[in-house]
Order: sequence, then structure tokens, then C-alpha cells
Amino acid sequence: MKAVIACGGTGGHIFPGLAVAEVLRGRGHEVMLFVSEKEIDSVALSSHPEFQFEKLPTVGLPSPFSPAIVRFTQRFNESLSRCRQIYRKFQPHAILGMGGFTSTAPVLAGRIRRVPTFIHESNAFPGRANRMTARMVRAVLLGFGEAAQFFPRVKTEVTGTPIRSELQRLDRAEARRKLGLREDLHTLLVMGGSQGAAGINQGMIKSLPSLQGEPFQVIHLSGVRDERLVADNYLRENIPAYVAAFHHSMEEVYSAADLAIARSGAASLAELAAFSLPSVLIPFPYAADDHQTRNAEIFTRVDAAIMLREGEISGDVLARKIRELINDEPRLRRMAENCAQLAPKNAANLVVATMERYTQA
Repeated sequence: MKAVIACGGTGGHIFPGLAVAEVLRGRGHEVMLFVSEKEIDSVALSSHPEFQFEKLPTVGLPSPFSPAIVRFTQRFNESLSRCRQIYRKFQPHAILGMGGFTSTAPVLAGRIRRVPTFIHESNAFPGRANRMTARMVRAVLLGFGEAAQFFPRVKTEVTGTPIRSELQRLDRAEARRKLGLREDLHTLLVMGGSQGAAGINQGMIKSLPSLQGEPFQVIHLSGVRDERLVADNYLRENIPAYVAAFHHSMEEVYSAADLAIARSGAASLAELAAFSLPSVLIPFPYAADDHQTRNAEIFTRVDAAIMLREGEISGDVLARKIRELINDEPRLRRMAENCAQLAPKNAANLVVATMERYTQA
């Protein structure tokens, strides 16, 4: 089978897409990736030279009354024309869109060619691109079963959200040593998604004076913009920390941590669940349709996480929650067990098996 995966624009699209591509390739299929022109896509692909890829000039859908709709239409038509040109040469048997407007033109071009098409929706509340594209596909594959209600006229299958094959649990003490941290201290992971999160960075900085003297250490992935500011604040408050803009080997930071503070994008949640990592979830307040809050609620309902709004994370509130959780080992163990129940089970394999089934039918 020759398969196309359109997965660019954010880490939440490209990393699950790469996970599916790895399984397809492992089963002997040929894979082509369609990505956006954003830097995050180029960085992610730099460690995967085995995949051929094409960049598409797509942008997000603006308001229909915005002057930007003209540019959107132009770039969408360019992408559609490029996809049709590539398909004439590549001759795909199946096309999978991972969400976002990078996936819409490839799926439409596949529908025009009468090729089996699919989309994957990771979030509990679907994005606009997938809601629009769903009418063109054979099946919608879901990260959360709660999203099925939004696709009443198309077949849905719950697969979970795929995670990368390299995300395998390491020995905790070994992971801490790799990061230059002590093996015997409770460890907090702070991260904001693939590009950092200024709101979480600021909330954590404000909480540090109240956390002085606590027997713990921190892994803080800040994003490029805030890296120096964040590092300086840990030094000033004398709190041991590994601070980096990002970390390529995420299996190390997940394995080293006892508790995470994170956004609630679907890909991040799938990875936290895979490592049974309890969390304080702070949804991105400007996410489309507030979908990150809906994702977080799935985890809070089963006590795998607690949720705080970004507007609530004054220094004292966040510090108090960290102190309560990091020092309560029985509760952390309970939350970890609950989190493990939400971990995707062979999600990438289920996605590929579905594509194979429809293609062979």
C-alpha cells in the first residue's frame, strides 16, 4: 500500500502522524508525509530522514468576513493543486489527515481521485478542519470516544491517539541521572507543549518563592523565548532544576518525573497516560472551542489529574497544589494508576489496521 499522511502545523498533529507512519513503514507500506511550512514540522522531520515529505502552503481558516479569507483561499487552492499533481505520480491507496487545515486539501484531493480517505481526531471536541472534512472520508478515527457525537453522519472508530515508538519507559533513577538530577528527590515536570507556554512559565516563576525549601527538583521545558528567564528564576530561588527550551528525548523527562504540570492537548495527554504520570492540567485558554478544557475533564473525572484555569494560577495557588501533591505519595500512586487506564493501547497499529481494512475491501 502507498499511504499519504497529512500531519503538519502543530506537535499535536505531526507526532501522532509520525507514529502512524512508523507502523505503516514497519508493515512494508510506502509512506509520504504532507506537512506545513512551520518550523516545528521541519524540526520533527529532521530526525526521520527515512520518510519522504512535501510541504504545503496552507494557513488556518479565518473568519469569512476577514480580508485574510482571500489569502486562505489562494493558499488552499495552491495546496489542492499540489496534492493532485503529487497523487498523479505517487498513486496513493489511502490518505489519512491528522487534523488542521494542512490535512484538508490532501483529503479532498484523495476524494476527487476516489481513494479511501480518513481523518484522525485526537481531541474530545473536534477542530473546525476535521468537522468540515468529515463528510469526505470513509471513517473518522478518534482519540476519545466522547468525540463520536460530533460526527453523526459518518462511521467512527475509537483508536486512541498514537504516540511515537521511542517513547518507552526508562528506569527512573537512570532517567534522572541523564538529566543531571538527583535520584532521591521527588521530581516535577513542567511543560507547555511543543512550543512552550508563556502562561505556565509565568505561573511557575511566581510560585517559586513559596516553594523554597521543599525537597523536590524540577524539569522545566520552557520554549525558546522564556528559557533564560526561567533558568534565572530557579537559580535565584535556589531550587534545583533542569531547564531547557525543549528536550528531544521526551522518554527521559517523562520517566524521571513523579508529577507534571502541562497543557491538555490530546497528544500530550496520550503521552502522559502512556507513562502513568499524574498531572496538574492548565488548558490553553485560547484553544479553539476550548477543546483543551474538554480533554482535561476526561482526566479529572477519573482522578488522573486536577485542572486549574490559567487565570487561577497565582503564585500561591499553584505552589499550594504542587506542595499538596508532590508530598502525598499515596495520592500520586492512585492518580498514576487511574492515568494508566487512559493510556492508548496500540493506537498507531489500530489506525493502520483500519486503513488496511478499508483499502482491501
